[in-house]
Amino acid sequence: MTRVVATGTFDILHPGHLYYLTESRQLGDELYVIVARDVNVKHKPPPIISEDQRLEMISALKPVDHARLGDLRDMFRPIEEIRPDVITLGYNQHFEEGELDVELRAHGIRCRLVRIGRYTGGELTSSRAIVERVLNTRT
Repeated sequence: MTRVVATGTFDILHPGHLYYLTESRQLGDELYVIVARDVNVKHKPPPIISEDQRLEMISALKPVDHARLGDLRDMFRPIEEIRPDVITLGYNQHFEEGELDVELRAHGIRCRLVRIGRYTGGELTSSRAIVERVLNTRT
């Protein structure tokens, strides 16, 4: 059985998220999704939607077999527990594959890293774009 892990913030769900998760699911038999904790989102503005709500929404999506919140202190802990065969990265996730692979191996995790491409099926394919549209059209 091939386990795939996808991670992300998943703030304001949109078709890009669904594409990322659908493509990730196609790489294995089970898709585990790790939803970023509010306090761990530091590389972009804080999420608008709470971590519990984001987890609930991700859990309800058809491609997702298992969903959980990330660890408050150690981003590798859930991955160590799941023991995936594949970890997918979104096209705009800030990880560099080579560096991440070294970190994973240091934690005893040997898996394939796959970068999922960008969804091109519409204009509102990022939470940031959705927020900008709302602010520009509703103020």
